[in-house]
Amino acid sequence: NAPPARWQRKAKESGGPGPSPAAGVSPMKPANRSYSSSKTPSRTPGKSGSKIQSTPTKAGGDRYIPNRSTMQMEMANFLLTKENDPAEESPTKKEQHKAWAVNLNGFDIEEAKILRLSGKPQNAPEGYQNNLKVLYSQKMTPGSSRKNSRYIPSMPDRILDAPEIRNDYYLNLIDWSSQNFLAVALDNSVYLWNHTSGDIIQLLQMEHPDDYVSSVSWIKEGNYLAVGTSNAEVQLWDVHQQKRLRNMTSHSSRVGSLSWNSYILSSGARTGHIHHHDVRVAEHHVATLAGHTQEVCGLKWSLDGRYLASGGNDNLVNIWPCTQGDSGDFAPVQTFTQHQGAVKAVAWCPWQSNVLATGGGTSDRHIRIWNVCSGTCLSAVDAHSQVCSILWSTNYKEFISGHGFAQNQLVVWKYPTMAKVAELRGHTARVLNLTMSPDGATVASAAADETLRLWHCFEMDPIRKKEKEKANSAKSSIIHQGIR
Repeated sequence: NAPPARWQRKAKESGGPGPSPAAGVSPMKPANRSYSSSKTPSRTPGKSGSKIQSTPTKAGGDRYIPNRSTMQMEMANFLLTKENDPAEESPTKKEQHKAWAVNLNGFDIEEAKILRLSGKPQNAPEGYQNNLKVLYSQKMTPGSSRKNSRYIPSMPDRILDAPEIRNDYYLNLIDWSSQNFLAVALDNSVYLWNHTSGDIIQLLQMEHPDDYVSSVSWIKEGNYLAVGTSNAEVQLWDVHQQKRLRNMTSHSSRVGSLSWNSYILSSGARTGHIHHHDVRVAEHHVATLAGHTQEVCGLKWSLDGRYLASGGNDNLVNIWPCTQGDSGDFAPVQTFTQHQGAVKAVAWCPWQSNVLATGGGTSDRHIRIWNVCSGTCLSAVDAHSQVCSILWSTNYKEFISGHGFAQNQLVVWKYPTMAKVAELRGHTARVLNLTMSPDGATVASAAADETLRLWHCFEMDPIRKKEKEKANSAKSSIIHQGIR
């Protein structure tokens, strides 16, 4: 089936030190004092003249000056006054001072004054080098005040039309595969966009017109796509053959969230139940997690496969282990209740396996960072708007959040300081989902304004990029078990 004409690519052009301090140094000049010995010192009252004792004439005076009355104050005053008077230099003396200034500074001070009473300041002479520049450039700027030198374009690199995308906060409608295919669910159809070639193919369309696609998720290898539907189905598709491999029915309501952990596919439904599907076997439904009383809208396995994080419309965040307990049932190892709104945004930190970020809906608006082992909240920040999605960067110690009412923007945050790095605006309605390219450089945002926007917000330095590609080429995992 040919894709609709409206889902076309639109190219959009992406948009784009203070003077060194110098202080005039005034050397301290020592004060000149004249002293003279007194032949007739004053006598201490009440003492005989046979014994002369030198004391100040006034109480509280300087006891180290034997006599103030005979000091040559007039001569000292004259010398100090004369020293401050401007001396009239001879032409020879002026030329000598000018030569000294040129040798020391590289220019004549009188001819290069910056501050003037009138007129424009003169430019520095050609070839002039500021000698103080070396002093100030040697001191490194402290990390806390160092300005972020990384350029983040404020405009999207590309805009795609996404007609009839469902404006539903609880659904997860886009996902980007490791093979560089972007899957987008538009009402009752799923389209694949090849980021490398730009080709668009329609993978599937629901048979009944009232049914719609409610979630999509790629397996790690990128060759299979899981699709959740409004009629409680979980479908598996081979994207290379464009063929449905199996249809797994175990839920009783729509499936709004999906997440893979090797050959285990977890699905969250409107009933609040989470099902584990083993895609290798015929009896795929192997476990049920019952920890939510309302729809599960956020679902994500940790990168090491140890924990599953789930967020629900009941404002809860549950952390589930990958194995059953002693009783044979699954029970959450942690339950976080601090959010005051639905929790759809759940994301695991790629470099700290026990750190989880979560975001709350309109009545909460907070982003919280958790240590799932200790159960402590590491930090919380008020985003001032509905949090719809969170993605951690694999290239920087940062993460990005997508928001709804009232700003409809994307925000890049520094971790762990939680300082804002950039705000990306352009969507005219709430951001529904975020997903990231396999190289970690580009973020795709789907919004209720029926557009997809691609942002180059985590572009890596070319040298670091080459090193990362070299490391990743050595790590390639495949599933040895076949899907039945």
